[in-house]
Amino acid sequence: MKKFIRITLLLVVLALFVITIVYLYQKSQVKPVVYKTEQPFITNITRKTVATGSVIPRKEIEIKPQVSGIVEEIFVQAGKNVKQGDIIARVRIIPDLINLNNAEARLERAKIAYDDAKLNADRQGQLFSQGVISAVENQQVQVTFKNARQESEAAEANLELIREGVNKKSGKTTNTLIKSTIDGMILDIPIKVGNSVIETNTFNAGTTIATIADVGDMIFQGKVDETEVGKIKPGMDLLLTIGAIDNDTFHAELKYIAPKGVLENGAVQFEIKADVILKENQFIRAGYSANADIVLDHRNKVLAVKEAMLLFQGDSTYVEVETTPQKFEKRYIKTGLSDGINIQVVSGITEKDKIKVQQMNTGSAAK
Repeated sequence: MKKFIRITLLLVVLALFVITIVYLYQKSQVKPVVYKTEQPFITNITRKTVATGSVIPRKEIEIKPQVSGIVEEIFVQAGKNVKQGDIIARVRIIPDLINLNNAEARLERAKIAYDDAKLNADRQGQLFSQGVISAVENQQVQVTFKNARQESEAAEANLELIREGVNKKSGKTTNTLIKSTIDGMILDIPIKVGNSVIETNTFNAGTTIATIADVGDMIFQGKVDETEVGKIKPGMDLLLTIGAIDNDTFHAELKYIAPKGVLENGAVQFEIKADVILKENQFIRAGYSANADIVLDHRNKVLAVKEAMLLFQGDSTYVEVETTPQKFEKRYIKTGLSDGINIQVVSGITEKDKIKVQQMNTGSAAK
């Protein structure tokens, strides 16, 4: 009995040993690699470049006052449409003390001269009516009187202009009322009631009362890298994507390419401008950031493969075509336009061929 037990245990140990050896052998065997295949396909391929920029009005102007003073009232707010001549704000003049003093002194002198000339004219008129003086002498006195009267009126009007910005003769015409010079939308009013403003003149640009633009005539202004600028030309179609507007795109026509580039962040950038084509009742806010896709080349319904399936040998390009299951041969091809994902195949393979999908390590080794 004991002998039987020993034999049984020996057989069990031997069986376990054999099973372990077989298991370890199977584990050491490399499983055969099964390559996936894909067939060429017919598709449209578009090669494009992207320009970043913003959408701005073509015509945007700043309204500035013709007089210095304090903003007394604002009649509009940002977002309102205005016509040329509409009043935007009113400025209350704070007269310069030196100019005010000179104007008042001028008026006083003019009044003195006027009173004196009037007395003289009345006296000479009586003498002329009595035949004491000649008509020539009377005429000279009357001319002097008229000049004195004109100077008095001019001095008074000048003082009114300095004080109020308007005089009786000008009626409603006043430069204290700030008016729009174009039709458009108020984009911004950077001042508030009570702010001091400076008039625009030769030595000063003046304070901006409001910014007005025609938002119905918008342009895309962006920049293109020097590596792509040689591939674009005026007249090309741009497809604008605006981050703030979901699920909508806008077309634009390229109109301008800067003749000189500007170095920015280590790369030379060229400014471009394009007319934005708006649909009826379509509105874009000024200053939206946008990306413009510029179509450089396009192919319709061409044979293509994924660019990741290509292998290279020197200046030649090839793919591996399946001849029998999991057996592949090298097939040289001629390629065309690429969009970075798919590439056009001009010749070398057909739509029925099965192309090996390259694995990362295989592709690197093949290259």
